[in-house]
Amino acid sequence: MTVLLTILHVLVCAFLVLVILLQQGRGGGMGAAFGGASQQVFGGAGAGNFLTKLTEAAAFTFMFTSLLLAGLASQRGPSKYEEAAKVIYAGPATPTAPAPSASAPAPLLPNLGFPPPTAPAPTTESTGAPAGSGPVPLIPEPAAPPAPAAPPAPAPAGSP
Repeated sequence: MTVLLTILHVLVCAFLVLVILLQQGRGGGMGAAFGGASQQVFGGAGAGNFLTKLTEAAAFTFMFTSLLLAGLASQRGPSKYEEAAKVIYAGPATPTAPAPSASAPAPLLPNLGFPPPTAPAPTTESTGAPAGSGPVPLIPEPAAPPAPAAPPAPAPAGSP
């Protein structure tokens, strides 16, 4: 039922756009662009009255199908996205881990059912330093700057 109503809603929407574009406005409307003889296509009285009634019927049908679709959507249960959001923000329905003790700080992220992270074992593969020898700097320390040179000797007073 919802699928058929959605298809009808989309068709009515497209039809409503076309009927509105066919109406004659300040610029002559799209009816004039399709041959310029909109008076002859819709009869001697013109397209004004016929297209106005057609627009009213299409607008009423569009609003009615909108309300029906909104009502049908609200009667269904929560979507998969809403259920996933509840799990992320409120945690799973059944707790998987014991409650934190009074001395442990509260977790910053909700419990998503995954085990808590553990500290990795110290490795020495990339540095070659023994485990536990302290942090190894990623950027080597710059060498000490060279000592400043002695100032040049003053020139003799009589020389140019």
